[in-house]
Amino acid sequence: MNNDLLMMNVELKLLNKKMRILFNILIIIFLSTTTLFSQDGIKLSTKSKKAIKYYEAATKFYDNYNNLSCIEEAKKAIEEDPLFIEAYYLVASTYSDMKETESAINYYQKAIAIDDDFYPGAHYLLASLQLSVGKYADAGDNFRKFLSFKGESPLKRKGAVKGLEVVEFALDQMKHPVPFDMKNMGENINSPNDEYLPAITADEQTLIITVRRPKDANTQSQATKLEEDFYISTQTDGNWSKAEPIGPPLNTHGNEGAQCISPDGQYIYFTACNRDDGLGSCDIYFSKKSGNGWTTPVNLGAPVNSSAWESQPSITSDGKTLYFASSREGGKGNMDIWKCIINENGSFGNPINLGDSINTRYNEMSPFIHPDNQTLYFSSDGMLGMGGKDIYYSRKNTDGIWTKPVNIGYPINTFADEINLLVNAKGNLAYFSSDKPGGFGKYDLYSFELYKEARPQMVSYMKGKVYDAESLRKLDAKFEVISLENGEVVAQSKANPTSGEFLICLPVGKSYALNVSKDGYLFYSENIALEGIHSEIKPFKKDIPLKPIKVGEIVILKNIFFETDKFELKNESKVELDRLCGLLKQNPVLKIEISGHTDNVGNEKYNLTLSENRARTVYEYLISNGIAKTRLTYKGYGLSKPIDSNNTDEGRANNRRTEFKVTGN
Repeated sequence: MNNDLLMMNVELKLLNKKMRILFNILIIIFLSTTTLFSQDGIKLSTKSKKAIKYYEAATKFYDNYNNLSCIEEAKKAIEEDPLFIEAYYLVASTYSDMKETESAINYYQKAIAIDDDFYPGAHYLLASLQLSVGKYADAGDNFRKFLSFKGESPLKRKGAVKGLEVVEFALDQMKHPVPFDMKNMGENINSPNDEYLPAITADEQTLIITVRRPKDANTQSQATKLEEDFYISTQTDGNWSKAEPIGPPLNTHGNEGAQCISPDGQYIYFTACNRDDGLGSCDIYFSKKSGNGWTTPVNLGAPVNSSAWESQPSITSDGKTLYFASSREGGKGNMDIWKCIINENGSFGNPINLGDSINTRYNEMSPFIHPDNQTLYFSSDGMLGMGGKDIYYSRKNTDGIWTKPVNIGYPINTFADEINLLVNAKGNLAYFSSDKPGGFGKYDLYSFELYKEARPQMVSYMKGKVYDAESLRKLDAKFEVISLENGEVVAQSKANPTSGEFLICLPVGKSYALNVSKDGYLFYSENIALEGIHSEIKPFKKDIPLKPIKVGEIVILKNIFFETDKFELKNESKVELDRLCGLLKQNPVLKIEISGHTDNVGNEKYNLTLSENRARTVYEYLISNGIAKTRLTYKGYGLSKPIDSNNTDEGRANNRRTEFKVTGN
């Protein structure tokens, strides 16, 4: 799974894919040519027979993939003749195969210093290696030198031109760095093992990471000595607890990784490879929170998974869309980002490719859809960047189209492969993994404050517990956050059936109706106004009692709105009224009274008439939407039944309300 699943930030970082392919082709051509010269007795650049003998031995070792012996013999040839240029090139290319980039660069430079024109392609190979380790100015010099030669193939020249574009882009980025100060997340999160792929809940209280660690003693007989498992940590008063294995059934003796946790913390989606129930090399699985544990993971199956490679899932905060990376057929390149819409019954629609605005002919992967549901962060090596895989972000416009991706900038992106980026719900803090020197292990988790231009829309949240108002029993009620502007469900969730806990995201800048419902209970209504808020806000914390349906119970309809001193319904009221219609249709024997109430502003007769008219307006809306008159009554109570003080603006607002009372069931 290390090669299949985590083609990510745990691998050595070398060249971007298109550079690497061309590099390998050129090396093969060059080495076969030099070996042929030797075997056919064509004159080499040395007259030393001993040097040629060592060189021929080295090429045989190279052909048999014995890299260390190849280098040893080639260096002997160089000792015999320090100007033996072919031997330098052989050492350079072998070091490159071994991914010892600095050594390869050193020997290419030595060879070129002997004879600048001996092999023009060496300038291209050297420039590519220099680009891979961030030596941009040197790479630019060698790309330009290569382009000065005549007769080189159009393919190689095109590659050099592209390389120069990367050089110029990278140098410009380095002249205009973005704010970036990453901080190690500390010894409770990081260890001598590799930690990567963070996933976090919207309240930033639960963190799940992938850890690559030595296998337990009873599994040491397996082919590999390392395995990937999930570890979990919780945050209290700004401090993370010691990360501990999440345990079975999520962790197995195989590998699990590339996970995302739903913003409410109730679902985890992850990748596992080569399992008996798998459809392809790697598949996406999911598990649901059950009390303090997790259910047995289930393969999502088709159409999400296929015979190809699927990985790196990211679920939206409304629970309606799953984004993921896949190598399936029908894409734009090698690896693309796709999405599946989740239907009302929980099934997945057919995968949809995100299209040319996101995907290229190369590799796009590691999607992270922010809880604002409109900002996507991902990694690509097919767009102009710093030379490897870079992180980009794109925003979805009002037409649902993704805008042109923006490189998140240097020094967040470097010459290395930057792949996984996670941004908190507030949008101000990002998490990622790095092998930066000075950590606790090779790969550690870091956090940093994300600069403003790259931030998503801020998302707050509401959390608490839902319970039976009479028995206090915890309930697995359904939560919906609905935009009052257009009636769109922007977030939905279900409370934990054991603890009753819930957490639901609330993008700022709009007003919402919160609806909490469960069969056999009256729904709970809340109005949440976040319009005009553009700075950090405190989350909403509230425990919610649901009342069983029985005669005499009263529900305040907090999302019924009228103009001041009028009784015509505002458009925003439709969301709440439709929920009330739904309750009545689900419970066909339920009868209710609609009641209107006012504050004490104005005289008693005026308020009584106003409240009566408002109650009648709601009554008429329900009838017009198929509810029988025989099940409904209405009454205005004016200012006679306050539920709060009339001495404050807030109190008077609470007293101006519409309610319904159960009169028959």
